[in-house]
Amino acid sequence: MIDKVLIANRGEIALRILRACKELGIKTVAVHSKVDRDLMHVRLADETVCIGPNSATDSYLNIPALISAAEVTDAVAIHPGYGFLAENADFAEQVEKSGFTFIGPSPEVIRLMGNKVSAIRAMREAGVPTVPGSDGPVTNNNDRTLAIAHKIGYPVMIKAAAGGGGRGMKVVHSEAALLNAIQITQTEAKAAFGDDTVYLEKFLDNPRHVEVQVLADGQGHAIHLGDRDCSLQRRHQKVLEEAPAPNINPAARKAVLDACIKACVDIGYKGAGTFEFLYQDDAFYFIEMNTRVQVEHPVSEMITGVDIVKEQLRIASGMPLSIRQEDIRFVGHAIECRINAEDPKTFIPSPGQVKHFHAPGGNGVRVDSHLYSGYNVPPYYDSLIGKLITHGESRDIALNRMKNALDELVVDGIKTNTPLHRRLVTDSGFRHGKFNIHYLEKLIRD
Repeated sequence: MIDKVLIANRGEIALRILRACKELGIKTVAVHSKVDRDLMHVRLADETVCIGPNSATDSYLNIPALISAAEVTDAVAIHPGYGFLAENADFAEQVEKSGFTFIGPSPEVIRLMGNKVSAIRAMREAGVPTVPGSDGPVTNNNDRTLAIAHKIGYPVMIKAAAGGGGRGMKVVHSEAALLNAIQITQTEAKAAFGDDTVYLEKFLDNPRHVEVQVLADGQGHAIHLGDRDCSLQRRHQKVLEEAPAPNINPAARKAVLDACIKACVDIGYKGAGTFEFLYQDDAFYFIEMNTRVQVEHPVSEMITGVDIVKEQLRIASGMPLSIRQEDIRFVGHAIECRINAEDPKTFIPSPGQVKHFHAPGGNGVRVDSHLYSGYNVPPYYDSLIGKLITHGESRDIALNRMKNALDELVVDGIKTNTPLHRRLVTDSGFRHGKFNIHYLEKLIRD
């Protein structure tokens, strides 16, 4: 087993990783920016290193500073968490070249799945269902491009190969607008991602966002932990997630879960990962793979009893998976609400001092948060301050427990999006499973 891990992240995921390390007897190194010296995981870690000023560019995204911190503390491995450098192939490569273990897949696999064109091609070869599209990047041959779009059928989506988080996408409804829209998207992609490669996909007008959690040991073994629904999004950012995804065609579910396991083996995947799909009319369509632990991983843990982060640590230590697919039992339903420090109406970030924090409790309630009374939420990073997760024998019970948990949650001194979540878990359409990826934004507008 790895004996010392540097946690290259902050906030709730850093604390989550630290707890898993402690359970396995692994020593921890917490790196932090100047403003983050009072984070909970920094207080609890065996060693701490300040890696720079408050700006993420100068601290959590500073690769030389992170490598140096690992060197001076004799860390053996680096866990990137999510966000920041978690899916940066150059970082993973530098970690390995410096003699450390990167807790995640290989740099080659991160690059393969980080480029949506190569990822879609690899998934198609592995038998994973994909959205009808251009099967590769758009070229300068306008006649070919127009023919492809005609075959796909309008509306079509232009997508940047290096895009993510809802950026680098444009919907086109007619042939007359296509070529100009491609040029605009290429220019935007070059400016945002340094890569102007774009491709075409069929635009699905009424899909849900369903994803599959996988674990693979890089030794030819892979398992899935079922699926999750992440359709409730605002500006392509997830707000509430649940597992398993409700109202999924059983045959389609089994086929896609089996295909994801096969794909992991085919590409030599190692660690935790998530296959993301659009789901419409009883069919799955692959959109991307996240080569890291997800924010919403707790809902999969709650319905399976599998500790995903501990499995990451075991796999990075060279161990095979500790569980087989036939060992996994799916029990009940789980809901996760992302608690953000933001105005619930305008969604403007609300940093500041948490004067009082009270976490809810009770049967089937889990809180993943780095908050404590007196903590100052800084304005420099993502507004996520915690996650409420509830589990129950049924979806209705999990939702009722979430309503109770949201009522019990106290975060005084700053604004949070808790009122939005209270509205969601009591919303009739959502409770009856009548929602898609557009549902939340429409609910907010109404």
